[in-house]
Amino acid sequence: MLESAEIGHRIAKKEYEREEPKLRKALLNAQYDLSQAGRGPVLVLISGVEGGGRGETANQLTTWMDPRHIRVLAFGPPTPEEKAHPPAWRYWRALPPKGKIGIFMNAWYNETLAARVRGKLSDSELDAQMAAIRQHERMLSDEGLVLLKFWIHLSKKAQKERLRELARNPLTRWRVTRDDKARSRIYSNSHDLWERLLRETSTGEAPWYVVEGTDERYRSLTVGKILQQAMARVVAEKKVPARARVPRPPAPSVIDNVKLIRELDLTQKVSEKKYEADVERFQGKLATLTRKKRFDEHSLILVFEGVDAAGKGGAIRRVTAALDARQYMIVPVAAPTDEELAHPYLWRFWRQIPPRGGIVIFDRSWYGRVLVERVEGYAAPADWMRAYDEINQFEEELVKAGALVVKFWLQVSPAEQLRRFREREKTPFKRFKITADDWRNRKKWNAYEAAVGDLVDRTSTEIAPWTLVEAEDKLFARLKILKTINKRLEAALG
Repeated sequence: MLESAEIGHRIAKKEYEREEPKLRKALLNAQYDLSQAGRGPVLVLISGVEGGGRGETANQLTTWMDPRHIRVLAFGPPTPEEKAHPPAWRYWRALPPKGKIGIFMNAWYNETLAARVRGKLSDSELDAQMAAIRQHERMLSDEGLVLLKFWIHLSKKAQKERLRELARNPLTRWRVTRDDKARSRIYSNSHDLWERLLRETSTGEAPWYVVEGTDERYRSLTVGKILQQAMARVVAEKKVPARARVPRPPAPSVIDNVKLIRELDLTQKVSEKKYEADVERFQGKLATLTRKKRFDEHSLILVFEGVDAAGKGGAIRRVTAALDARQYMIVPVAAPTDEELAHPYLWRFWRQIPPRGGIVIFDRSWYGRVLVERVEGYAAPADWMRAYDEINQFEEELVKAGALVVKFWLQVSPAEQLRRFREREKTPFKRFKITADDWRNRKKWNAYEAAVGDLVDRTSTEIAPWTLVEAEDKLFARLKILKTINKRLEAALG
């Protein structure tokens, strides 16, 4: 891939002066159409050889287009805040919304290359990292994001001349850093790594465009034309209405999966006396564990899902009663906002991921795509089917970064749910808890039950298992939840 970019492509000044105004006009029109259509978004990732003109390319694009609708981010070494989160956190937070353009300088590729050059990645680890990158980029593409990846390349000779030229000019000398000089000295060793990375991560949905960077006119026109054509294509595509209801195909046989829910022993109970004694003991233990020095090396992510009126709110209150209010945050998840719909599905959850030492409690979560969106027809079958793998990958990234992901499904019988619904209607301070949606969802009990069976079967992993909570008796459920959290913390903290 790199050999073709070492030929030394150039464009004459007259040709550039003829082509540049036409391209600029086309880019502005395409950017306007993209913004008006609310399509995309478009993410331009610029990486490549030091001295190749990556920064100049980004600057040229913002000069040609309306900079108010473009955000350029250069990712260097992680800040202390970024180090306290999973590596992908800073990239997810920076993703542009639909209708906008983002330009990332280096991003996740720079981290992979730097780790390999420093000897921190073995061959097998590099292969795993590239596989994770391909999966991540495929997920972004499936969510409608258009990813354009440009590798700005220079031959070894051209790089030396370029860095020397920049260093001689007092106005550009600042661009040449010590790291640039150091990396230029290992050009030959890095060349094979670049070729391997480009070859292994160039896919149909996110191909690499290798652009020769010696001549800035050629480089700018080439990148600009590819961007303009990509925007024109995405605007011309047939639009699918957001959250449009889609026909749901007949559910496959999930008898074995449904058994996971139907065979729970919902008769389990504890006496009030035992509950009062155990709840205080379990809460005290939770408080002690989350204040341990070793907890600062981890974060705790609690996921509460369950049937309506299963007692999630009461269980969450018993957990937070043991925690320092400055240490945790509760995230109630409802239907996505317009801002959230303008981003890939997992974006709104990545934003809420706690740093090490922090705790976040999700009252409903990213599992909405394979539950309510599946059952109600808000997501096409292809979307909720691929969501299982995306969720597993998401949770794996969290766990690798030190997070403890503890997931609870609270289950009650249809009869108990009905009793609680009627009780809520009769109790003034509980009326807000019962809505028309609750009654409507109840009519789809079997469909939700099948979805839950698939959810548990496909996303209960060794690193992030589901705990099924028999919640017919609220006291029993609360103790089981506290006990499970303590057990996971003890196993992680020693």
